[in-house]
Amino acid sequence: MYLLVRRLLEFYMKRKFKFHFHNKEKIPPGKISKKGGFIVACNHQYYWDPPIVASFITGKFSFMAKAELFDKKKPFFTWLIKRCGAFPVTRGADSEKAIHEALLTLKKGRIFVIFPEGTRSKDGIIGRGKSGVAMIAAMANAPILPVCLMYRLDGNRKRVDYAVCDMIPAEEVSIAGGDRRELKRVSERVMNSIKELQQQIMDSVQTAVDN
Repeated sequence: MYLLVRRLLEFYMKRKFKFHFHNKEKIPPGKISKKGGFIVACNHQYYWDPPIVASFITGKFSFMAKAELFDKKKPFFTWLIKRCGAFPVTRGADSEKAIHEALLTLKKGRIFVIFPEGTRSKDGIIGRGKSGVAMIAAMANAPILPVCLMYRLDGNRKRVDYAVCDMIPAEEVSIAGGDRRELKRVSERVMNSIKELQQQIMDSVQTAVDN
């Protein structure tokens, strides 16, 4: 069922959006991604971000979604996001449960998608990352794959620029004892990587305009 839902979403999004990839060769190959156990950290602008991220990396995914999306009045949508690997998180509640669920998904060999900013950016400017990504990576001893998405109109369709960079090895995000300064260091490293990808996309777009 998971693969069927994923294929249907992928088919729909390829019709809805025009995709342009940057550093596509750095997307983990199927042999690696099918094993899972790593984190994808991405900027957040649009509700379609999670399935877009997942559509072009092989493997099974999990991601946090705000509890309001699991609405009993919308049974089909709730069923759909659950089949895509979503689990509910209540804002302002104790984060231990969410972190525990994320660690379980990584232990099961899934790819855990997280949006470190914690909320969507309405203007596309990448904000400050929270410590959750660093804490989960350290506790799971998992590497992190930074991803950046950018949306813009291209004719009558919305274009999505999809950029990835080299995976940050687990040993480089290892933190002893949950030191706050180390959590901040790792979070900043992840966010700086995403910002560099965004700048790469912007430079590429400008070059195309100039030519």
